[in-house]
Amino acid sequence: MAVIARMLVRRILILIPLLLGVIAFVFIIMRFSQNKPEYAYFQGANPTPEQIRQFQEENGLLDPLPVRYVRFVGDLLQGDMGTSVLTKAPVLDSVLTALPLTLQLTFLGLLIGVVTALVFGVTAALFRDRWPDQVIRVVSLAGVASPSFWLALLMIQWLAVKHGLFPTGGYINPADSFGGWLRSMTLPALALSLPVAAQLTRIIRTSMVEELDKDYVRTAIGSGLPPIVVVGRNVLRNALINPLTVLGLRVGYLLGGAVVIETIFALPGMGKLMIEGVTNGDPAVVQGVVLTIATGFVVVNLIVDILYLLLNPRLRSAG
Repeated sequence: MAVIARMLVRRILILIPLLLGVIAFVFIIMRFSQNKPEYAYFQGANPTPEQIRQFQEENGLLDPLPVRYVRFVGDLLQGDMGTSVLTKAPVLDSVLTALPLTLQLTFLGLLIGVVTALVFGVTAALFRDRWPDQVIRVVSLAGVASPSFWLALLMIQWLAVKHGLFPTGGYINPADSFGGWLRSMTLPALALSLPVAAQLTRIIRTSMVEELDKDYVRTAIGSGLPPIVVVGRNVLRNALINPLTVLGLRVGYLLGGAVVIETIFALPGMGKLMIEGVTNGDPAVVQGVVLTIATGFVVVNLIVDILYLLLNPRLRSAG
């Protein structure tokens, strides 16, 4: 276990410079954006150069870039993501209001994607090179080639507009109606999760096939153990270690894709918040949303790395 503990500490320590790098990247990109705080503040007015300069001086916009970055990081450590120049509301409050819906959509999509990939990936491996495997491989290939926004539009057209099975958009709080919440989130979650499910299906199928071809499987079945026990207790557990490493990247895809899907389905999450920030020329809001999503991506991958270390039998044996 000492080996695992050292690796866990190393992964956590790596997170600090990684997060600082993410913050620096977002900060620098936003500084070169065409959306300037002074333009958003005086939106609809005709300010004089003196007024613009006064605003820049009051908000430290004329300070050197390294000074502004250090101040920005210091504010973040105190929980301050800046203030919207339009609404005058703290960006953190807006993010905390929108983030729960994005997390709901992301993890509902993750649940659908993982369960679907497990069912079809394991089935394809067990019926290798037979018709179920061939059908699943074709369907998964089509799923990989289908972008989420295109699936979302198709689902709205067929399942919402034509058949009326689901609403075309909008959000219902689960505290008000769990059934209404589930109906409002089903199509967005499906559109978001199906490409991920297709990718994971192919990875799980390949990993399962490699594991089924190993000697210990033939030995266990030859010794009289039921195949379902061997597959469920040993093969599946070992085969899922490698797909787990890919899952972290897919969760990041779900977080980023949720922004687009929320816009299509008119969900009041991080996507709507970012689109409003871009449309209104409010860089503090856009910066807060991008930074939150990027940080979430880094943290999720750290969690997946830790799970991989804990589940990998070779590392447990080394410890």
